[in-house]
Amino acid sequence: MILSLALPGARTVERRWRQCWLVSLGVTLLLALPAWAQSSLARVGDPAPAFTLQSIDGRNVSLADFRGRYVVLEWWNSECFAINTHYGAGAMQAAQRRAGASGTVWLSIDSTHSAHPSFVDARRAAAILRQWKGGQSAMLQDPDGRTGRAYGAMVTPHTYVIDPSGTLIYAGAIDDQRTMRDVRRARNLALAAIEEARAGKPVSRPLTQAYG
Repeated sequence: MILSLALPGARTVERRWRQCWLVSLGVTLLLALPAWAQSSLARVGDPAPAFTLQSIDGRNVSLADFRGRYVVLEWWNSECFAINTHYGAGAMQAAQRRAGASGTVWLSIDSTHSAHPSFVDARRAAAILRQWKGGQSAMLQDPDGRTGRAYGAMVTPHTYVIDPSGTLIYAGAIDDQRTMRDVRRARNLALAAIEEARAGKPVSRPLTQAYG
C-alpha cells in the first residue's frame, strides 16, 4: 500500500534502499567516514552550521532566519524507501503538523546531486509534496551537497534539531522504529528532543543512529 505512492518511473524497492544512502549528499565520499557516532561533522552541543539554500518556490532560506525558534532538519529524497514509508503512512506529515503547531520550523533538505538519476527539480519536488500533502515549512535544495556535508548527513531521513540559540541538540534517526513496521506508532525522536528542551530538561537521547 505504501509503495502505491511511488511516482511513475520510480526504481525498485531494492534500488530505493540503496538510494537512501547514496544520494542524500550528492557525493559518496562521506560513506568512508568512521562509524555513525563519529560521522556527524556538526557536533551535538556545538553551533549548527549556517546555510542559505533555495526553496522549491524560489526563495532563499537561511538558518539564521529562524534564530529564536526550534528548527528540525529532515534530509529527503523522493525515491528513498524510508521516505516513501514515512510519507506514505502519513507519519512524517503528522510530525510536521505537530511541529508547526508548536512554532517549530521544519525544513526538508534534498541533497541529491543534480546529475544523479533520482534528482528531481523544483517543479517535480513540488508536485511530489502536493501528492504527499507535505507539511514542512519549506523544501530546500542542496544539489552540490555542501550543507549535507557540513552536517554529516548520511541517509534519508537523517534528522537534526537546532534550538533557539542556534545550538544543535539532536542528530540521528527520525524515530525509534528502525524496522518501520508501523511508523505511525513510532516515537518521533526529533519532537521528543524539543519537548524535553522546552521543559528545561537535558535531551535524553541527543545522538542516535540514523536509518534510511
